[in-house]
Amino acid sequence: MSLTAAILLGAIQGLTEFLPVSSSAHLILAREFFGWELKPEFGLAFDVALHIGTLAAIVTFFRLEIFGMLRAMPRILSPQPDPSALLARHIAIGTVPVVIVAVLFNDFIEQVLRHPAVAAGALAFGATLMIAAERLSPRTRTENSLGWGEAVLIGCAQAAALIPGMSRSGSTITMGMFLGMRRDAAARFTFLLAIPATLAAALKEMVALTEMTLPDGSITLIVVGVVVSALVGYVTIKYFLRFLAWNSLDVFAGYRLVLATVTVFWLLRH
Repeated sequence: MSLTAAILLGAIQGLTEFLPVSSSAHLILAREFFGWELKPEFGLAFDVALHIGTLAAIVTFFRLEIFGMLRAMPRILSPQPDPSALLARHIAIGTVPVVIVAVLFNDFIEQVLRHPAVAAGALAFGATLMIAAERLSPRTRTENSLGWGEAVLIGCAQAAALIPGMSRSGSTITMGMFLGMRRDAAARFTFLLAIPATLAAALKEMVALTEMTLPDGSITLIVVGVVVSALVGYVTIKYFLRFLAWNSLDVFAGYRLVLATVTVFWLLRH
């Protein structure tokens, strides 16, 4: 992989991890379209780097909320929790579905579903759900109004996003909207909900890396991937939340449908 490819993939990850267009689909398609073949051990290391970069972006942007939840942990099981404790509880509950699905189906997802055809179908299906949510949901609630059952439903949407093309942010924001949440409120909960799952995935991949030897020159590309994905991710979170306060998801749904169509035509030609 060249330095240019590392920069582009880092930027793609930073943008698409938070926009509702699927980072996994874009990384799969970018590597297929441009022919960026990665050695298995470097590919794994670079994926870890990109996840660490976007995780750093979330933690930095939501540092005050995270500190508040950490301080509220002793009250997480209280019958009358304060808003920070309640948010921490809902994030813990919402993380359970993705853990179960990852443990049971990770090999199937990695070996069978990481294919451009799957990504194209999931992009189109997710776009349809986003369009429906825009037209059917009232969108008046905030993340503080969620119940534990609704946190589970949003967590199930996050688990469904393990399918390449579904998009973690797209699936969970859409589910939040179906539950009556404002777009920006659903996005804030989505990004905070992503922290435990992203951290767990990065740690799991880092354990696997301890048994591998990286090719020469890998460290520079990995550092570039971390920095670029973190910087682009932070900016994306900041302006995406502002965008959602006043705009619909239709533009992202349209983009997903166009990308799915382009992918299908590309597959038919190859």
